[in-house]
Amino acid sequence: MNLPISVAIITYNEECNLERCLKSVADLANEIVVVDSGSTDGTIEIAKKFGAIVHEQAWLGYRDQKNLALDRCSQPWVLALDADEEISPELKNEIIAFFEKGNDQRFVGARFPRKTWFLGRWIRHGDWYPDFQLRLFRRDRGRWKEPIHEFVDLQGSTTTFSGELLHYSFPSMNAYIDKINPFADEFFKKQHAQKKAWSLGATVTRPLWRFFRGYFLKRGFLDGFPGLWIAVATAFSTFVRYSRSYEQQTKD
Repeated sequence: MNLPISVAIITYNEECNLERCLKSVADLANEIVVVDSGSTDGTIEIAKKFGAIVHEQAWLGYRDQKNLALDRCSQPWVLALDADEEISPELKNEIIAFFEKGNDQRFVGARFPRKTWFLGRWIRHGDWYPDFQLRLFRRDRGRWKEPIHEFVDLQGSTTTFSGELLHYSFPSMNAYIDKINPFADEFFKKQHAQKKAWSLGATVTRPLWRFFRGYFLKRGFLDGFPGLWIAVATAFSTFVRYSRSYEQQTKD
């Protein structure tokens, strides 16, 4: 379609996800850029099959790896995706219409809702939805910020699409549980750098609030048992994060 877009993706052993991701954008953009951090499976072969320009780079962390991918792009606009995501047909049509109608002259970015597949169903409520993501933006106006839970810091006006970004992040319960400790470690580093002391009140109340907000206020109960599991797991993850400072305090 010759849209002035570079698709930017970072990968590591993503052969089970990457083909689905690239199929959804293969006929949309002028360029696909993949920055791989040492995959030992078929990731690179899949990327090349779709005509991607592949760069190999030892892991720098999420933010820096994604910024390096931005620097390797040549088009004025970037569509930044994770390998476990794909754009829906509705979102693709909105992206095409955005450029055909000349909206790229009014805005420097667009965000859209992200919907996650978990335990055999799409999650449509709770803390996981709509989970708006800013992923389409002018390359010269945005950079990734924060070392973990990274986000695009964009200079300029944005618009919002209704088409969904589809997310296949957690193929199992264990996949979610495996991420609790790495995220808790990063949260502790941030708290420690800001010299924030451990608080019993925060450790108790914040997990309870996360459960109440996700399950009741955001209607996670409408997603059945997966909605309950997500609310409980999110509360536990929050409890682990806020407990890290206590553990360190007992060692000092």
